[in-house]
Amino acid sequence: MAHKLAALTAALLIAQTSWAQAAQNGVASLAVPTLTLASAQAGGSVQFDGVIEALRQSTVAAQVPGNILERLVKAGDTVKAGQALFRIDNRDTQAALDMRQAEVAQAQAQLENARLQWERSQSLRAQGFISAAALDAAQAQWKTAQAGVAAAQAGRSQAALAKSYTQVSAPFDGVVLATLADVGDLAGPGRPVLSLYSPQAMRVVVQVPASQSEALKRATEVAVDTPQGVLTPSKVTPLPGTDPVSQTVEWRLDLPKQAASLLPGQTVRVRWGGVASGSASIGQPLTVPASAVMRRGELSAVYVVRDGRFVLQAVRTGPSSGNAPVSIWSGVKAGDRVATDAVRAGLAGATPQAQ
Repeated sequence: MAHKLAALTAALLIAQTSWAQAAQNGVASLAVPTLTLASAQAGGSVQFDGVIEALRQSTVAAQVPGNILERLVKAGDTVKAGQALFRIDNRDTQAALDMRQAEVAQAQAQLENARLQWERSQSLRAQGFISAAALDAAQAQWKTAQAGVAAAQAGRSQAALAKSYTQVSAPFDGVVLATLADVGDLAGPGRPVLSLYSPQAMRVVVQVPASQSEALKRATEVAVDTPQGVLTPSKVTPLPGTDPVSQTVEWRLDLPKQAASLLPGQTVRVRWGGVASGSASIGQPLTVPASAVMRRGELSAVYVVRDGRFVLQAVRTGPSSGNAPVSIWSGVKAGDRVATDAVRAGLAGATPQAQ
């Protein structure tokens, strides 16, 4: 990085020397007009594209294996919580439930037999016909039978729950975004069959460059341009982390109820107004005439007024075309005076024209 900066400084010094030699050709006037760079917010609000998404969105998946027998909804349908969406073949789960039900009946019969044995043993022990050890064994058998009934009932509940999963239901009120399976497809645990979202709560997600995120927190107003008109977010939340690859911060802007007609995935424009910024690296770039920028290969520079004279300043510019105004992203700040004619400002004896 140090080598690049040194090369840039040397190149600009050489360029300044060569431009100064142009004075030998004669210049009618060495007073060069200047302009004062406008503040970033004066050039318009800061704008970024965002994407609409639902605060509550879910991909519904099957929880048991089996062939899909019926699809009860299609994309765009409005559904209620608990409403059936798909039906899966339940013959396997029904058979498992029947088996568990039989196990419960068997365990209950064993419990009844153990109870009767425990009561007889108590009577016989009172008469002295059996030992204390035999009474303890009968009691243990009765408790074991009780545990057997509880285990069988738990197995039956599990089988009934598995059978209920053969009907895929909506987890909340919403709108079907897409169906991901159809009749005849083989469903399996974890395989998505449908995506669903709630239109009652929508938000915009914006990826803001990390270098600008802090300045946007001081904005006085935020607006979202949508096909339905301009909306004011009810809540604005910048996430605390920065993406290590894109170097952006995710901003989430909760939208009011009027946004219910928007669709997830739509692109909208988000505008921050009143961003207090004195740097061209924040918000909108500063703009100068094409004649104000001197280029040498990949290097760009402008002449800035310092202590009543011109000083060559390296800048980072945006794309340019012909004589169109040039955007400057770094190197100068709002309030700086810049020569409008870089060639004349580089001549020996050139001075800023009085304003």
